Amino acid sequence: MSANASTDQSGSPAVDPVQRRRARRMLVLLFVVCAAPAVAAYLMYFVFKPQGGTSAYGKLIEPQRPLPTLAVHDDETGENLPLSSLKGKWLMISADTATCDENCVSKLFYMRQIRVLQGNERTRVETLWLVTDASKVSQQIDDAYPDTRRLRADPVALASWLRTQEGTGLRDHIYLVDPLGNLMMVFPKNADPGKIKSDLSRLLKWSGTG
Repeated sequence: MSANASTDQSGSPAVDPVQRRRARRMLVLLFVVCAAPAVAAYLMYFVFKPQGGTSAYGKLIEPQRPLPTLAVHDDETGENLPLSSLKGKWLMISADTATCDENCVSKLFYMRQIRVLQGNERTRVETLWLVTDASKVSQQIDDAYPDTRRLRADPVALASWLRTQEGTGLRDHIYLVDPLGNLMMVFPKNADPGKIKSDLSRLLKWSGTG
């Protein structure tokens, strides 16, 4: 070690306060750069709004709620994994029982069609069905939605993460999670799929993530 190198009382090299501040600024800058596309989408869509734009149809969840570490079971692969591992794409989520009544089928159909209607951007979106019981899904529904990922999840744990609106339950909504893993929007009961599609299209336009 150079004779000019300074050390603290423990004998370890002293850290230059200027270098420490510079390192902290770099970490903050890296975070901002990584999060910038999603942040820009929120600002442009919900705060500044493009000229002639209208308010979002879905209800923005504030504060955002990160994907939990809740363990889920993948029906297709048999794998157990944390829900938090699904970051990286825009997620449209429905939570419902395996019997999947008319409302459940409608949500699955809407999510599939909304994704398809995103055109070339559809690869940035994944549809997700969180099944809230252990019953078997019918072959008819299984065949109709091969591109919808199906995960088994505890409904009580889900209810502590997914937000509902007054007078509604967990099974009444379609939810949207951003690529950073934040639950950021919930759509109303008996939602208008055309308006959901418009919300998602705008977010994909203004965000480079996912």
